Amino acid sequence: MLPLQIILALAILYKNVGIASVATLIATIISIVATIPLARIQEDYQDKLMTAKDDRMRKTSECLRNMRILKLQAWEDRYRLILEEMRGVEFKYLRKALYSQAFITFIFWSSPIFVSAVTFGTCIMLGGHLTAGSVLSALATFRILQEPLRNFPDLVSMMAQTKVSLDRITGFLHEEELQEDATIALPRGISSVAIEIKDGEFSWDPSAPSPTLSSIQFRVEKGMRVAVCGVVGSGKSSFLSSILGEIPKISGEVRICGSAAYVSQSAWIQSGNIEENILFGSPMDKAKYKSVIHACSLKKDLELFSHGDQTIIGDRGINLSGGQKQRVQLARALYHDADIYLLDDPFSAVDAHTGSELFKEYIMTALATKTVVFVTHQVEFLPAADLILVLKEGRIIQSGKYDELLQAGTDFNALVCAHHEAIEAMDFCNQASEDSDKHDPPDSSVLTIKRDSVGNDIDSTASEVQQGASTSDQKAIKEKKKAKRSRRKQLVQEEERERGRVGWKVYWSYMTAAYKGLLIPCIILAQTLFQLLQIASSWWMAWANPQTTGEKPRTNSMVLLVVYMVLAFGSSWFIFVRAVLVATFGLAAAQKLFMKMLRTVFRAPMSFFDSTPAGRILNRVSIDQSVVDLDIPFRLGGFASTTIQLLGIVGVMTQVTWQILLLVVPMAIACLWMQKYYMASSRELVRIVSIQKSPVIHLFAESIAGAATIRGFGQEKRFMKRNLYLLDCFARPFFCSLAAIEWLCLRMELLSTFVFAFCMILLVSFPHGTIDPSMAGLAVTYGLNLNARLSRWILSFCKLENKIISIERIHQYCEIPSEAPAIIEDSRPPSSWPENGKIELIDLKVRYKECLPVVLHGVSCTFPGGKKIGIVGRTGSGKSTLIQALFRLIEPAGGRIIIDSIDIATIGLHDLRSRLSIIPQDPTLFEGTIRGNLDPLEEHSDQEIWQALDKSQLGEIVRQKEHKLDTPVLENGDNWSVGQRQLVSLGRALLKQARILVLDEATASVDSATDNLIQKIIRTEFQNCTVCTIAHRIPTVIDSDLVLVLSDGRVAEFDTPSRLLETSPPCFLSWSQNTHQDQMGFQIFNPNDTTKFKNPPSSFPENETGKARCSCGDARLLVMHSEDQKTSCRCNGGRLQPVHRIRL
Repeated sequence: MLPLQIILALAILYKNVGIASVATLIATIISIVATIPLARIQEDYQDKLMTAKDDRMRKTSECLRNMRILKLQAWEDRYRLILEEMRGVEFKYLRKALYSQAFITFIFWSSPIFVSAVTFGTCIMLGGHLTAGSVLSALATFRILQEPLRNFPDLVSMMAQTKVSLDRITGFLHEEELQEDATIALPRGISSVAIEIKDGEFSWDPSAPSPTLSSIQFRVEKGMRVAVCGVVGSGKSSFLSSILGEIPKISGEVRICGSAAYVSQSAWIQSGNIEENILFGSPMDKAKYKSVIHACSLKKDLELFSHGDQTIIGDRGINLSGGQKQRVQLARALYHDADIYLLDDPFSAVDAHTGSELFKEYIMTALATKTVVFVTHQVEFLPAADLILVLKEGRIIQSGKYDELLQAGTDFNALVCAHHEAIEAMDFCNQASEDSDKHDPPDSSVLTIKRDSVGNDIDSTASEVQQGASTSDQKAIKEKKKAKRSRRKQLVQEEERERGRVGWKVYWSYMTAAYKGLLIPCIILAQTLFQLLQIASSWWMAWANPQTTGEKPRTNSMVLLVVYMVLAFGSSWFIFVRAVLVATFGLAAAQKLFMKMLRTVFRAPMSFFDSTPAGRILNRVSIDQSVVDLDIPFRLGGFASTTIQLLGIVGVMTQVTWQILLLVVPMAIACLWMQKYYMASSRELVRIVSIQKSPVIHLFAESIAGAATIRGFGQEKRFMKRNLYLLDCFARPFFCSLAAIEWLCLRMELLSTFVFAFCMILLVSFPHGTIDPSMAGLAVTYGLNLNARLSRWILSFCKLENKIISIERIHQYCEIPSEAPAIIEDSRPPSSWPENGKIELIDLKVRYKECLPVVLHGVSCTFPGGKKIGIVGRTGSGKSTLIQALFRLIEPAGGRIIIDSIDIATIGLHDLRSRLSIIPQDPTLFEGTIRGNLDPLEEHSDQEIWQALDKSQLGEIVRQKEHKLDTPVLENGDNWSVGQRQLVSLGRALLKQARILVLDEATASVDSATDNLIQKIIRTEFQNCTVCTIAHRIPTVIDSDLVLVLSDGRVAEFDTPSRLLETSPPCFLSWSQNTHQDQMGFQIFNPNDTTKFKNPPSSFPENETGKARCSCGDARLLVMHSEDQKTSCRCNGGRLQPVHRIRL
């Protein structure tokens, strides 16, 4: 419309001022051309601003995902400062962008003044005769022209933002994509070969000197079970990725026949309920669903949830334990009923007994006819595989069946020996049980289990454990079932929104956010002076020029022009002042609101992050913050200027014809009524639009995190449709919001046109000589602009209120209840605290929310200082909850925790958490470097960091990297294996050297050899520390000084391992024997039953082997079944003392 408006304006001007209109055209072109370099500068600033914002948003997303780790490690302040620094970089470009925008605004608001001054000056210098009529007509034309010119800054800014956005999208679309020929997918039934890789070579970084996987030759027939094993970082997960086509293929060929299902090592859980996660887009089949629940050992877990399988899962499965998340993943895969199952170490996150049940029910039974490729560190599952692949440094160094590989020796033998060395730690348990058996009746069935199939053995053991449950346990289950029947709130609720008009408190909080609101009067004053000088300049031209061609002018041409230019350019100066003040105010207010929101969010309790999807927070710190940064200051300034302009127009018109007030008052009432009617719906529509953005952001982030799983299941189209559906949900209220604006615009235009027509009728109907014709012309000149000003005034207010909702939403997150103070000055512990490391739990009761049932029921026990405490129990028994209570991620509902005579509830959270150390179950790396991940607080020297790396078995790997300690870590640590990430977590603990160390299943993702090594390191490096170990592997806790057995949130047993094996009822003994049995993978017989043994035994019955201790004192001897069924010892002599027999 701008070119058309300029052409029409020039035509009208040519009629009024003649050839001087050429000068008008030149001045207009100069005004527009002058902004081109400014527009390019602003585009550059916008590009840098959006890049800086991207970096901040990526880091914010990372912090929100890993907030639990930040709080456990007491790093939240450090990472908040990093975000503030990144915001500082963003703010630098924001400041430049806003000030350049202010300068462009000044140029375009001044351009009508510049054009009019050039036009009148040219006309006077060319000897043209100006009259009041021609001047007022020209001024009216300039006013018509000034509206599009004044909107031009917004257009320039929007074009710059649009170009930057399109360039960024284009750049993204040109990024490298997954290779279409990475895998050749064949339809089901076309071949008997399920998976085949020929001469495969793969690399995550194609430019790297050595590939991730090389010389891969692999062929799997349908129905085979393939196990993949190897040490940490050997390429096991990358091997599965090569089958899925996720890793770039350098050369070779990959073929898969049939559909695939993938279970990742780090569990990926969607937001939604458990049922939706399991179905994963498939229709509900009740019988199939129940069998899946049974096969994945989820039935008991679902009974414990108050809403069963309808329980809403928090962001990233936050309200599920690690084992539960993994089993939901397995259930998702099983329900999918695929032909090929790719399982990446699925049993590491569950306890050994549950792992054994899963292996039997899931892999051996449910997937008996399927092709299964599973990565595992659990050696006990390997004998059941049809084919075992041993990986080392990205190559398959061995492949074959279990017995074949054992006989071949080398790396596989080393893995098995490491596993059995760990199991050997159970010897003393067996000895202890032998001693207790001497006092027990011969028919004791605690250890003597009927020799039957492995499946029957597991079932019978499980039933015995269930029958042995105490009355209190049964009571707890009944209470939880009762809680299920009662109406309970879910963890994640619908996003709340304010209703009704935006309160003045929100406006006031924004206006006083910068310089305590002192700039607001200055902005209003500058705009008022601009308007007064504008009216004065127009009045001067109308008064000083003759009313008709023959009349004499009231002043000479030079005075006329000089006074006009002084008034006109004086008004433009005040526009410049206003634009700069608005930008300054907006910058300060935006920064203050951002800092307040950021600090409040980082100080929020963990329950807030558990129940709030990250998309909601990201929505506020990205979209809402962008509105506050770039939009609201100019909306507020625009509303102030439009209001003052409207008052000026009405003032001029009423000065000439006061009767217009008779219509202006009812018109104002009608406008306000329409505005109120419109805002009632528009305000709510904008709030709904803001809320509808969160699911889009959340799904997008969630889909990226689970891209490998989504593609592995072939669910890309479903997620795309879901994304389009959410976009439609966003677009519907957005379209209605735009339609509502058009509704208002139409009515405002009609009303203002009616008022202007009434004003014209009044002026024409006055008798000749009643009013000054020049003043009447001035009133008409301003009246022509009345309709545009009036509609703009109402629209600017409505848009301001719609935009101010972003401040309302940010204000919500500035008022989140904070967790306990980080530091309490009057109650700070000594710098050496804790010295002893003694932990006392006194009647500890914990619940996650007020509306949820109690999770820990009066736990009371004491962990002596410097001792090793093992914490065991089935999944969901409360182990992780106890640790969260220790770190005060959850505040106790009752009871106390005392560490070295100090009640932890009386000290600051930072003082508490910084003195404790933890190696969590889910290993987390932050984007940056290895140095930054080990020592983010920069408290240690490089030498100390290298020592920690060496002790955590990562030193050699890091030394091989080009950048050493500055080796990059990608987002989520994607360029490091899960096992390596776990070792980095160990390195953090070694650097911190706290007196109390918590290991939350810290070695679940590493092989047995690395696990044994880590346990030795922990025993050596933390020998004087209190070490609390949550574990699923018996060898990890069996050498503990004390073992705490939890069951349904209660203390079942707490004593030394040897005494617990003698107690009755033997909860720990049952658990340990189940776990030992499961880890051995075979059936255990009574160690005292030696009737079939000779000393030394010369052979074993068919399919049996024995573990024996030689008289030479070698306690780590394993006598394996061989072809001649002879037994031997490494000393080649001595007597073999049978310990127990196991069946292959």
